[in-house]
Amino acid sequence: MIRKATLLAVLSAALLVPSTVAAAPGAAAASAAARQGIDLTLTSVTPDYATERATEIKITGTVRNSGSVATPGLRVRVRYSSQRFADRAAMAAYADDTTTATQPPNVSTQSSMVISELAASASQDFELTMTPAQFGLTSFGAYPLAVEVVQWDAVQLASQRTFLTYAPATGQQQPVRNRLALVLPVIDQPRRSDDGTFVDDQLGAELTGKGRLADLARIAEIAPPSVTWVVDPALFDDVQAMTKPFRVKTGDGKPEERPADAAASQWLVGMRAALADNPVIATPYADPDVTALAHRGLDRQPGRALELAAKKAALIKSDVSTSTYWPVGGMLDADALDLLAVGAPGATRVGKVLLDPASLPTQQAASAATVLPAVTPDAATTLDTVMGPVTALVADAELSHVLEPTPGTRGAILLSRQRFIAETAMISVEPGQTRARSLVMAPSRRWNPSPTLVSTLLKTAGKLPWLSLTPLDSIKVPRDRVPRAGLTYSDRDRKQELSGKYLEPVREVAAQAQLAAEVTGQQQSSFDAAVLRLASSAWRGDTKAGRAVTEQVSEAVKDRIGKVSITGAGPDQPRTLAGSDGEVPISVKNELSTPVSLYVDVKSDDPGLLETHLPQLEPLQIDGEQSGTVQIPMTVTSSGGGDASVTVQLRTADGRAYGEPVKLIVRTTGYTGIALVIVGGALTVMLAAVVTRILRRRSQRRVARAARTRESEAI
Repeated sequence: MIRKATLLAVLSAALLVPSTVAAAPGAAAASAAARQGIDLTLTSVTPDYATERATEIKITGTVRNSGSVATPGLRVRVRYSSQRFADRAAMAAYADDTTTATQPPNVSTQSSMVISELAASASQDFELTMTPAQFGLTSFGAYPLAVEVVQWDAVQLASQRTFLTYAPATGQQQPVRNRLALVLPVIDQPRRSDDGTFVDDQLGAELTGKGRLADLARIAEIAPPSVTWVVDPALFDDVQAMTKPFRVKTGDGKPEERPADAAASQWLVGMRAALADNPVIATPYADPDVTALAHRGLDRQPGRALELAAKKAALIKSDVSTSTYWPVGGMLDADALDLLAVGAPGATRVGKVLLDPASLPTQQAASAATVLPAVTPDAATTLDTVMGPVTALVADAELSHVLEPTPGTRGAILLSRQRFIAETAMISVEPGQTRARSLVMAPSRRWNPSPTLVSTLLKTAGKLPWLSLTPLDSIKVPRDRVPRAGLTYSDRDRKQELSGKYLEPVREVAAQAQLAAEVTGQQQSSFDAAVLRLASSAWRGDTKAGRAVTEQVSEAVKDRIGKVSITGAGPDQPRTLAGSDGEVPISVKNELSTPVSLYVDVKSDDPGLLETHLPQLEPLQIDGEQSGTVQIPMTVTSSGGGDASVTVQLRTADGRAYGEPVKLIVRTTGYTGIALVIVGGALTVMLAAVVTRILRRRSQRRVARAARTRESEAI
């Protein structure tokens, strides 16, 4: 009964459909397709392109009934057009528009297959053959092609668009062999807060099995030497840290000790071997959001990121370049470009940038507000900076998108391959070409790659006579380059940057980390890498995670600063000042392993009771794991005595506060007047004693004189 009801409904729908629907099914057909649950997947189109009118073209695929009832009266057939695409804009419109109005107009009666009935949840493979002659193809170019499943030759239940390339060996227009630079990124999000602590344990999962980084390693193994890789040295630094025992922040916030990860060692060894013969470009360390840093006044960080990138790139191989910069999203403005062009002392300045076409459109595209110009320009041009001209390489948007098909697309690998062949063929015969052009193809920086897709495209590119794979650094700026409109950076681009609200705590952490470095006599902070990880472009889409990491680094910096501290602070440890003037010792403890040099600033909080004077002309030098003492001159300003509070602040040579201020209690005895009484009394006693002694001596002399007189008289 169900089968008969379904058949009756379909027949009724077919009778009500106008006769034109057979050629171009509309909304009713789409609704019927949704009810039937018919899925169509293309699995192969051979050969890659046809070279003769009699070349047999074979298309294979699968039809699946995902519905719950059997579906009768199916036919798989080909739709085509004998009119090639006029330009790449027409190709893009055809690929993006899935309405029936733009599908190929002709139906091939020879290239079809009947499926009398397809049971529920059943599949049926198909094979269709055709020739360019049958389709009326006459000239080199890309042509629209579609495979559809129809019921009773009337209702379209499923359809899949693709491209057919015809490349006859002879003809009026022959292709130019263009150069294609394929750029593949190995970039991840930062996985550590400070250098010794991982924020989670996700990196290990990415390195094994079907993890994203494991897939990138598989692609690197098969990629030819002409493929250029863009790597973030911070990723290799993170993986290197996992080859030894490491700490991971757990859910309760406590670090958990982990043993060395064998998968990390294997991944590093494999990537180093795979990239040994390929050109490798390093991003600035941790792939910072350079435009955001430039706009928020964090000008030091981009140069430092270039320095660290050059240093850490040795984890990959010795000849990694840092002179080419690929901004996040391919978007860059003049402020950020100038920062990169200036670079940093001792670091290679940026001389090339890899941009998205929206960042550097052609004048024609900018004025017409179109995505694709009629003629594809050469990828290379120049831009002016404060340090002179730099080379700008512009990636091709459509070719780059081929590497990242829409998730869930059936037969995505085949469809991407056919699009790649057609796009590059179309570029090779665009009007006005007198020489080979350079093209650049690059996916998004944190793409989730398909090794099978990349392998397929690499094999295909190597066989196309109108294409030659070349390293990115081999591309030169042509003399007859197409004029471009200059750097374009919109309000929308600015809104996508890391915000000032996000970066302000990062700025504070960077400032405190620099203080910690300066008191030890170092110009570079040991937290520079951690600060750059906080400014990574990876946090653009996840500022909550970035803030959590910022808090962890901030705590680590505070802990570092706290290792140089005032000792004996607190109300229960008062210092005593005897007399109206004297010196009070202030002790500073250095728990670091390196010497420190700083100043001690003391101010009285009770000037009516106590004044402090510290003419400290030389800094206090304290060796590692030692303590130092400064004698602070103080004066009691009240005769009453009592406890006075003073604030002690450690400072750097330029007067900046180091750590938090500390309150100390100084106990004054207040006996200035009493001391005078005591001294006066003591003097009186001493004077009385002296007078008594004098009088006693005089009395003794009188007695002695009288005795001598009596003796004389007696004689």
